Amino acid sequence: MNEPRATASVEIVTPSSRPAPAERSESDGPRLQVSLRRRVPSEGHEFSLDVEFQAAPGITILFGPSGAGKTTLLDCVAGLTTPDSGRIAIGDRALFDTAQRTDLPVAKRRVGYVFQSLALFPHLTVEQNVQYGLSHLSQEKRAAQASAILQAFRISRLASRYPRETSGGEGQRAALARTLVTDPAVLLLDEPLAALDAATKGKIIDDLRSWNQAHRIPILYVTHSREEVFALGDRVVVLDAGRIVAQGTPHEVISAPLQETFAQLVGFENIFDAVVESVHPERGTMSCRIAGDTGPVVLETPLVRGGVGSALRVGIRAGDILLATAPPVGLSARNVIPGRIASLEQRDVIVTARVKCRVEMEVHLTPAARDSLQLAPGCEVWLVIKTHSCHLMQK
Repeated sequence: MNEPRATASVEIVTPSSRPAPAERSESDGPRLQVSLRRRVPSEGHEFSLDVEFQAAPGITILFGPSGAGKTTLLDCVAGLTTPDSGRIAIGDRALFDTAQRTDLPVAKRRVGYVFQSLALFPHLTVEQNVQYGLSHLSQEKRAAQASAILQAFRISRLASRYPRETSGGEGQRAALARTLVTDPAVLLLDEPLAALDAATKGKIIDDLRSWNQAHRIPILYVTHSREEVFALGDRVVVLDAGRIVAQGTPHEVISAPLQETFAQLVGFENIFDAVVESVHPERGTMSCRIAGDTGPVVLETPLVRGGVGSALRVGIRAGDILLATAPPVGLSARNVIPGRIASLEQRDVIVTARVKCRVEMEVHLTPAARDSLQLAPGCEVWLVIKTHSCHLMQK
C-alpha cells in the first residue's frame, strides 16, 4: 500500500495516494452536534474546553494527550458536567442549549456511557446487570431484550455469572451490553478497552460495529493509542489543551500533523527545524537543510508551495528509517545519510538506536536486525529515508 503523501502549512502540489471517503449523508442517521465552552481545572491551572464539531453515525475517535479535555467533553454530552455555554444536539433534539435555556437531565438524554472501570454491579449477575436499565418494562420484555443483546455480544453463556467470574474481555462485553440494551441515541466510550490485548479488543469492536450497522448512532471513542485511531475510527477529532487541533479521516489527520505537539503524540520521534534549499518540481520534491552540530544535513522531501528560504519542520517516524552497515546501492530512496551509533537500548520487542549524523536521529529496529547486523555503539552506519517518510508540518 502506498503511503499517503505528507502535507504542511502550505498547499501540497502532489495529491494524496489515498482519497478521502465520501461524507455520510443525514439519511444514515442523526448526527451529534457539539458546540460548547467549559472552564476546566488542570493540575494547578485552568484552561477552557472550547470545541465545535459534528459526529456522524459510526465511530469518531477523540484523540489527544492526557488533560486535553476529552473526558470533560464526554461528561458534557452525557449531562454529568454542565458547559458554561454552547449547544449539544442529536439531530434536531437539543440536549443542552444556553440560548434556549435547555438542559435535559441525564436520564432523558438517551446517551450511553461506558467507562474504563466498567462499573458493573458486583452483587448482580451479568443478566441482571444488563436488565438494570430496563426496570420500566415488563419482566417478559426485559428478559427478551437482555437475551438479544447478550447474544449479539456473544455472552449468553455468562448470563448467570457474577462480574468477578468473568474475564476482562467478557466484563467489557457485559458493560457494553448493559449500556446498549437501553437503545441510546449516542454512545460514549472512555477508553473501555485500554486494558485488553489487541485480539480481544478487535473482536469486541467487530461486534460493536455489527450492532451499529443496524442502529446507526454516533459513537465517541476516547483513546490514547494511535494504533486504535487507524483500526477503529471513521473520523478523528484531535484535542490539545481544550482546542481541536485537527479533524478528518484517520489518514488525513495522522499522516498530516499540524503542529509539533500533535506530531509527537502520533509517533514522530524525529522532528527538526528546516529551511527549503532548492525545489525540484519535475520530480515533485524539494531539498530541505537541517542545521547540525558539525554541518547541515540535507533531506529530499515532498514538494509544497513555498519558495526557497521558507522555514518549516520535518518529522520522521523512527520506524520509517532503514539502517545499513555499508553504503547501500541500487536503492530508489534519495536520502542516504552516514552516521555512527551513539547508543542502543532494548524496550520489549523494539531496539532504539540513537544515531549521530550531524544531527541525532532515533531509529527503531528488531532485536533480530540488531543481532544480524552486529550493531554496537560506535558502529558506522548509513540511514536510508524515503522521500515520503519525511512529513512536513507547521513551524
